[in-house]
Amino acid sequence: MKKLISNILALTAMMVGFTFTLEAAPAQKMCPLMIEDEIDVEEFLVYKGVKVFVCCGTCKKMWATNPDYFAVVCQEQAPQLKAVASKDIKPMTQKFCPVYTDTRVHPGNPFIEHDGKKIYFCKTRAKSRFESNPEKYLENIK
Repeated sequence: MKKLISNILALTAMMVGFTFTLEAAPAQKMCPLMIEDEIDVEEFLVYKGVKVFVCCGTCKKMWATNPDYFAVVCQEQAPQLKAVASKDIKPMTQKFCPVYTDTRVHPGNPFIEHDGKKIYFCKTRAKSRFESNPEKYLENIK
């Protein structure tokens, strides 16, 4: 009997978690870090008590590198962040990687100085690609 009650409680907890995930997901459709990718309802993180969905495990790792900054710049894709994001953090002018153009950058990302400007990249491979052919990617800086 004790095992039956335990199993029922476990099943109920799983169903409540699944229901919460399904209810929270419709408010957010796109990944806040790779903005052209749809969210995966099984991939999420909790930031200051707010559930934020992402598209993949890579984005969860990326978020962990600078969560306070991402909470500020990702509010268009994840509007639930407006209630908890810092009012003191100012977004950089450059929002996306010039090589992987749908991927956000932050002040801690790899960067280079090019023509007197800092250009940020989402990862070192993107930086290397840019350095091998800057003209190909310069127009993508946004």
